[in-house]
Amino acid sequence: METVQHQGGASAFMLTEPIRKLLPKFAIPCVVSLIISCLYNIVDQIFVGQGIGYLGNAATGIIFPVTVIGWGLSLLFGDGGAAFLSISLGAGNTKHAGKSVANSALFSFLTGAALIVICYALGDNLFYGLGATDATIGYVRDYGYIIFAGIPLALAGQTLISIIRADGSPKYAMFTMLVGCVLNIIFDPITIFVWGWGIKGAAYATIFGQAVSFILSAAYLARSKSFRVRLADFKPDWGVLRQVMPLGGSSFLTQISIVVVTVVNNKLLVFYGARSDFGADIPLAAFVVIMKLFQIVLNIAIGIAAGAQPIIGYNYGARRFDRVKETFKRVMLATFIITAAATALFEIFPRPFIALFGADSELYTTFAVQCLRIYLSLIVLTCLQKACAIFLQSIGKAKAAIPLAMLRDVILLDALSISLPVFLGVTGIFWAAPAADILAMAVTGLVIFRVWKQLSAETVLQPRTEEALSTAAVLKASKPGVIITIDREHGSGGKLIGQLVSEKLGVPFYYKEMIALAAEESGLAAEFISGINAAEPGALHGLYISSEPVQQAIIAQEKIIREIAENGSCVIVGRAAGFVLRDFDNAVKIFIHAPEAYRAERLMKAYGGAEAEAYAELSRSDSARAAYYAKISGRRWGEAKHYDLCLDSSIGARKAADVIVEYARDFTRRNHDGIVE
Repeated sequence: METVQHQGGASAFMLTEPIRKLLPKFAIPCVVSLIISCLYNIVDQIFVGQGIGYLGNAATGIIFPVTVIGWGLSLLFGDGGAAFLSISLGAGNTKHAGKSVANSALFSFLTGAALIVICYALGDNLFYGLGATDATIGYVRDYGYIIFAGIPLALAGQTLISIIRADGSPKYAMFTMLVGCVLNIIFDPITIFVWGWGIKGAAYATIFGQAVSFILSAAYLARSKSFRVRLADFKPDWGVLRQVMPLGGSSFLTQISIVVVTVVNNKLLVFYGARSDFGADIPLAAFVVIMKLFQIVLNIAIGIAAGAQPIIGYNYGARRFDRVKETFKRVMLATFIITAAATALFEIFPRPFIALFGADSELYTTFAVQCLRIYLSLIVLTCLQKACAIFLQSIGKAKAAIPLAMLRDVILLDALSISLPVFLGVTGIFWAAPAADILAMAVTGLVIFRVWKQLSAETVLQPRTEEALSTAAVLKASKPGVIITIDREHGSGGKLIGQLVSEKLGVPFYYKEMIALAAEESGLAAEFISGINAAEPGALHGLYISSEPVQQAIIAQEKIIREIAENGSCVIVGRAAGFVLRDFDNAVKIFIHAPEAYRAERLMKAYGGAEAEAYAELSRSDSARAAYYAKISGRRWGEAKHYDLCLDSSIGARKAADVIVEYARDFTRRNHDGIVE
C-alpha cells in the first residue's frame, strides 16, 4: 500500500539544545512567578509587623491556612484546566477548549464563594480552631473577614493565570500577577499608616491587588491565542470537570499538606507557648515570620525543579536518559548553591531578617532569632528533597513522588512536632524541622539511588535513521469514508477483528503504526507511548496521567489519531480513539467485549500459563484501560451509550468482523459520508 511520510518532531530542540542553556529558559520564569505569588502574604506580614506588631503577624498566620485552601482549589482547576487545554491543543481539538477554560474559571469562583459561606458561618469557632487567642482574636476578625470576601476573585484569577501560561502567554500571566503584587505593596503602607486603617488596611490592599489581577486575567480571554470563550461555555459541564480535576490533583494535595502542617503547628505553639516564659502569642508570631522566610527559599527551589519538568519529561519519554540525568544534576547543584547561601545568611545574620517583620520586644526578638536558626538550619535538605520528589513526578513515577512529597511535611514533621515538645518544650516544635529533613532526605536518597541505577542500566536509544522512519512512521494512503474505532476488553480479540475489518473494507489499519507516528511527532520513544494506558491503576493513576512525559505522549497520540482520521477511511484500535474523534461525523465507535471465561481461554492458548494467572492479567489490563479512558474522557469505559455498536466477540472473530463491516456500510449509506466498497 502506498504510504505518506509523516513529518513531526516540532519540539526537537528539547533533545538537542544544551541543558545549560535550556534549564535557565524554563526555570527562571517559573521561579519569578512563584516568588510573585507568595509576595502578597509576605508583604502584608512586613507592613503589619511594622505597623501593628507581632500580634498582627500572628493574626495573619492564623488566616493563612484558609488562603492556602483557596490557593489549592485555584490550582485544582487552574493546573487541571491548563493540562487539559494543552492536551486539547496538542491534539488539534479546539472545539471544547473554550468550555474547559470557562468551566475551570467558573468552578474556581464558585468554590471560592462556598469557602466564604463556610468561613463566615463558622466565625470565631474557625478562628480559635486555627490557633487564635484572646489577645489576637480582634486582629484575626478584622483581617480574616475582609480577606475572605476577596477569595472568589482571587481563586478565579489564579486559575486563569495558569491557563494563560498554557495558552503560550507566560509573560502576560506574570504581568497580571506582578501588577496585583505591586498594587498591594503600594497600598499597604497607605492604608495601614497614612489612612490609619491598621490591619484592615492590609487586608483591603491585598484583595484590591487580587481583584485587579483577576480583571487583567479575564480581559485576556478576549485575545487568547488558541481558544475562544463564549457566554454559553460557562454553563456547567460535569464531563469537562471530570477530565480537568484529576489533572490538577497533585497541586491540590500539595497545598492541603501545607494546611495540615500549619494548623497542627499553630495549635501546638499556642499550647506549649502558654506553658513557657514566652506566652502563647510570641511563639506563634515567630513561627509565622520564619515560615515566610522558609517559603521564599522553598519557592526558589521548587521553581528550579518545576521549570525543569518539561525538559526532564520530554527527554525521559524520548529515552534520552543521559540528558535526564544531566538536567537532574544541574537542578540539584543550583538548588544546593542557592539554599546553602540562604542558610549561611540566616545563621550569621538572623536578627535583620526578624526585624524586617517588626520587633515589639526583646523577648520576642530573642525567641524568634533562636528559632529561626533552628528551623532553617537544614533548609538545604528540605529543598533538595522537594526537588527529588518533583523529579520523580516529572518522569511519571507518581507512586514514589507523591508519598515522598508528603513524607517530610505531613508525616514526619507532624509526628516530630507532636513528640519533641514533650521533652524540649515549645522550641521542640522548631527542632522538628531539621529532624524531619534528615529522615526525609535519607528515605528520598534511597529511592533516587534506585531510580538512578535504572536510568543508568537502560540503553539510550539513538535517533532513528531516515530509512527506519520511512517504515515505522507513515500515514497510509486512503480514500474518503468511514472511520472505525475499536475499544476492546483484554483477550476479546479486538486487534484481530480490526485487522479483518480493514482487509474486508480495503482501508488502512492502525495499531502499532499509530504509536510509531505519535513517537515521531513528539520525539518520545514508542515504548514509552505504548505503555501509558497500561500503567497500574489505583489512587495515584490520575497523578501519573498528569505527569509531564505522559501529558506529552497523550498530546502527540491524540494529534496523530485526528491526523489519521483526516487522512481518510481506516480502522483504529485502542487509545480511546472513539473519544478523541467524538466530533467526527464519519466515525463509528465500536466496543468489543466477551465473557471472562472465553477471554481467559484465549490468553492461555496464546501465552500459556495457569488459569489463575490469566484471570489476574485480564483484571489488571482491563482496570488499567478503564482508568486511562476515564482520565482522558471523564467517561466510563465500555458504557454502551458512548459507542455506536457493542459486540460480543465470542461469536467468532470473522463473524464479528462481518457484523462491523455491514454496520459500517449501512452507516455510510445513511450518512453519505463516503463510499465503502
